[in-house]
Amino acid sequence: MSEVDFYDARIIDGTITSIVLDNGKIEEISTNYTRGCGVRALCGGSWGFTSAEGDFDLQSTIASASELAKGMDTKASQEKISLIPAPPPAITDLPVVAIDPADISIEEKVQLLKDLDQHARVEGVNSTSAVYSESSVKLQYMSSEGIECEYELTRIGFAVTSIATENGVYQAGRESRFGVCGYELFDKHDVFELARSAGNTAVELLNASAPKGGSLPVILDPELAGVFAHEAVGHASEADLVLEGSSILENKIGEQIASPMINIIDDPTLHEYGYFPFDSEGMEARKTTIIEDGVLNSYLHSRETAAHLGGIAGHSRAQGYSMPVVRMSNTYIDNGDAEFEEMLEVIGNGMYLIGSRGGQVNTGEGVFQFNAEKGYMIENGEIGALLRDVSLSGQTLEILNNVTMVGNDLKMNSGRCGKSGQLVPVSDGSPHISISKALVGGS
Repeated sequence: MSEVDFYDARIIDGTITSIVLDNGKIEEISTNYTRGCGVRALCGGSWGFTSAEGDFDLQSTIASASELAKGMDTKASQEKISLIPAPPPAITDLPVVAIDPADISIEEKVQLLKDLDQHARVEGVNSTSAVYSESSVKLQYMSSEGIECEYELTRIGFAVTSIATENGVYQAGRESRFGVCGYELFDKHDVFELARSAGNTAVELLNASAPKGGSLPVILDPELAGVFAHEAVGHASEADLVLEGSSILENKIGEQIASPMINIIDDPTLHEYGYFPFDSEGMEARKTTIIEDGVLNSYLHSRETAAHLGGIAGHSRAQGYSMPVVRMSNTYIDNGDAEFEEMLEVIGNGMYLIGSRGGQVNTGEGVFQFNAEKGYMIENGEIGALLRDVSLSGQTLEILNNVTMVGNDLKMNSGRCGKSGQLVPVSDGSPHISISKALVGGS
């Protein structure tokens, strides 16, 4: 392979189990075994990529990727791509599995999910769904630079949703927990209380008021503030989007872009759902401070973008055997020193927004719109009437600068993040944050 500048390969062996219940009835029980590889080759200014599944020949796959890279570089030669050096990663502090999910029978897992479903079916709930998932993956990485490393990781979790309808009004409550651990996840959390909470939320929201739109002071709970940190800031800090001209943060390293009390961090070494010991380029995982005391400190990088813009790599990720792209891991707003009760008192009159039901972000224009699960009016420093179908929208940099208080109660939430047609496990989080002015309305 001397005619290419570089190649690397990821070899993956995995087992994925899923159980899906719809209104207490089993919709799906599946266990899938996967084995495959993804190979990149670099020639001049062109990448070649090939993946293979099942019984594959690694050297043939490397040769195929190399031929692709050489062919593309011959037909459309581009500026030579540079990669920053990649020292061998030190793999330490891997998450420990206390209870191997493989030792728990499918029957017991199904029964647990049925019990969760039953607890979510509180009075007034019309329908429920529950999902259990687990994966056990062994990933091996090797490159033409001589790096060889591997790790094994178990991920597990569940989600339960309750739906309540009345007089044409439809409301949902959802709770989930996912982690890099074993079956002990179900001992770490009061999962039945979480299921009941999903049901109660759906029922309570039926009689909640719709919000009056306008610009007013708001407090975001850790889940919604974490979604803001991930969607509005984290994606905009991904260096591939910066190079494409699709980020509001382009050319802003070293600039004050947020309130001095804002610190936003991405840390794949945390034992949260987005954990990894090294990324899809074999770069050792390390904590990256994106915003420090309100100043844009760093983008998230691959080896290629770090060479282009200057920076530290370690945030290149891929779903399965796919081509790696720059991705987040565990992204959060760090703790401040404010108490939640103090925030309520200082804000006086405004709105408290809780949870997330998705939304949309334009990282190039720096605008966003998120839907909260629910909200409450804040009147004279006290939590008042319950609100449903609440949205939060605005300009990312304006909201960052309007943060007036940051709480001391950081909490992480887990899920999957989509980019380039790929989904990878992530976590995001925040303490409560208080914002002097934001646009809220009906979602």
